[in-house]
Amino acid sequence: MKSIIVIAMSLATLVSPLHGQFKSDLIKTSEGELEIFFIGHGTLMFKFDGKVIHVDPVTMSADYATMPDADLILVTHEHGDHLDMAAIHQIIKEGTRIVMTEKCAEQVEDLDVVVMKNGDVKTIDGIGITAIPAYNVVNKRPDGGPFHPKGEGNGYILAFGQTNVLIGGDTENIPEYSNLKMNIDVAFLPMNLPYTMTPEMVADAAKVIHPEILYPYHYGETDPQRLVGLLKNEPGIDVRIRDMK
Repeated sequence: MKSIIVIAMSLATLVSPLHGQFKSDLIKTSEGELEIFFIGHGTLMFKFDGKVIHVDPVTMSADYATMPDADLILVTHEHGDHLDMAAIHQIIKEGTRIVMTEKCAEQVEDLDVVVMKNGDVKTIDGIGITAIPAYNVVNKRPDGGPFHPKGEGNGYILAFGQTNVLIGGDTENIPEYSNLKMNIDVAFLPMNLPYTMTPEMVADAAKVIHPEILYPYHYGETDPQRLVGLLKNEPGIDVRIRDMK
């Protein structure tokens, strides 16, 4: 049984910060190393096979004037802490592909984007992308509507060689996690109330998805050590805590 807390160095290694700001992990894949940068909140960056992939880039998490230009940008939904056109404009270059939801595309008039709906599958620059649902089941606004309605937001499963990385987006422990058609090697699951999940919800989702590595992210003031405790007896899942408030 692997430790919940100790990093399995054969799979992931902590490496130098990006521009002295952001730490990263290296993940070994069948097609070379995947470097994951933990930018903050729901914002991530990947480097793989010479490509730079930004996920939900927002200026609240980084100065995007100093960040590497994007080959691929993924946006999970239209809320301002996930869709930030100022950040996107600072990292696009000729040939940048931008993947987002239909609701996001309604707010974007000056860019050519790839719209993906729940269930869509595409391959862009050799990276497989599967759009999965991301929505609230329990947590709702005072008027009774969910913070994230079903069908409007995406999570994404990215295939880096044979390594599948699930990026949950703003979601709860949805039933669709029980029917994923692929194994998940690395998962990012959000953990803050009232908008996404409690640690208990994340633990239950992790037991269904059963990733080899689990990163709680978008966790705000929630104590991520609660999740570590909940999964301490769950074999085969390493919970990696990074600064992703």
